[in-house]
Amino acid sequence: MRHTEARPAERSGPGLDVRTGWLDAARCVPSPNCDDRPAGVAPELIVVHGISLPPGEFGGPWIDALFTNSLPPDAHPYFAQVASLRVSAHALVRRDGEIVQYVPFHRRAWHAGQSAWHGRQHCNDFSVGIELEGTDTRAYEQAQYAALARLVATLCRAYPTLSVDRMAGHSDVAPGRKSDPGIAFDWPLLRALARYELEVAA
Repeated sequence: MRHTEARPAERSGPGLDVRTGWLDAARCVPSPNCDDRPAGVAPELIVVHGISLPPGEFGGPWIDALFTNSLPPDAHPYFAQVASLRVSAHALVRRDGEIVQYVPFHRRAWHAGQSAWHGRQHCNDFSVGIELEGTDTRAYEQAQYAALARLVATLCRAYPTLSVDRMAGHSDVAPGRKSDPGIAFDWPLLRALARYELEVAA
């Protein structure tokens, strides 16, 4: 199958400048952990993740530090296990709905690892990775669903190769290896809100 690069408009609503790949309203924390997508490959999948640092704790600077290679390994016992990782996501939605962006959407973030979707390997090549601050078993906040739905709608407008139906969890693309965003994540709610943003709130 030949995957061709999308030709988005220069702007997708008020929020995303597709020439630069950055959101206007996000807090931008550029990560070095990214590179170019393969030639001619556009974003075709949105992968939803869950993250908390330390595990089960919310707030603080640690997710930003992890994605910018500045996590101090001695600040918490768990950090020694992950401080040396070179990982990133395109964006993070914090518990209060704040969006933090680390990687321009047209570039490849290092979020999915060894992965496959519908038989296609290396999901980082063709996906957008979005982290939610949370755990597999604790309910995510309504503010997070609202912010994520708006972000999904913005991405779908910007990249015609994306749609509400082209979303998956980290657990879906790396089954047996990853479990996030977990049983606490409400997929029907996200899809309904994202469709509302696309069809009604446009």
